[in-house]
Amino acid sequence: MLRNEPLSSRRGAPRLIDLFCGAGGATKGFQRAGFYVVGVDINPQPHYCGDEFIQADALEFPLDGFDGGAGSPPCQAFTHGRHIGNRGRTDHPRHIAATREKFEAAGFPYAIENVEGARAELVRPYMLCGSGFGLKVQRHRLFETNFPMMIPACQHGVWEVKEFPGTPREDGSRPLSRIVNPMASGCSHEDFAEAMDIDWMPKRGFRPTEELREAIPPAFTEHIGHYLMLALTTKAAA
Repeated sequence: MLRNEPLSSRRGAPRLIDLFCGAGGATKGFQRAGFYVVGVDINPQPHYCGDEFIQADALEFPLDGFDGGAGSPPCQAFTHGRHIGNRGRTDHPRHIAATREKFEAAGFPYAIENVEGARAELVRPYMLCGSGFGLKVQRHRLFETNFPMMIPACQHGVWEVKEFPGTPREDGSRPLSRIVNPMASGCSHEDFAEAMDIDWMPKRGFRPTEELREAIPPAFTEHIGHYLMLALTTKAAA
């Protein structure tokens, strides 16, 4: 296991485990909600933004000593683009159920994130959209939680000015868009990072990096984190 040194500023705060953490889009939001966040991922994450990083198998890592949990199991089996680069592939990992079982065994409040195509795998999921948080990106993501929360509605029409490169039309024209679309060939790393409110994942060339494309906007988990914190407070008072 590889560990980053913990930050002292949040020691004493409720501890949250972020499984399949990647570079920490979800982590950042939970930190803003007041948690000390430990990220776990099977791959090295040199740009991880959390308080501690542990390189390990997320489904094997023990959850003792944590107050809450979050997880973003691999989404390739459910994403709309799963057939583009791996046409016909059927062996993408499906870890949502195993993640749920792990969190339920721990007995703490949790949130599990995935793409819209995973709706059937999740239990009564909420859908969050970037536009509902004032972000110039319409990134729909589903979240299963074992605590109630309110969610902001999509606001797809809130932005009027067309300033970002869109996807090419059949006639070859490239219309401008009101929102940032990371799949558009003219979308830069800087544009997408700003739209997602992510400033710690470095660029490598013009296009958004893979870790940025796969990230969750921190606004999503900051919102969820406040409700998760409330669930902890309610549990402690019971």
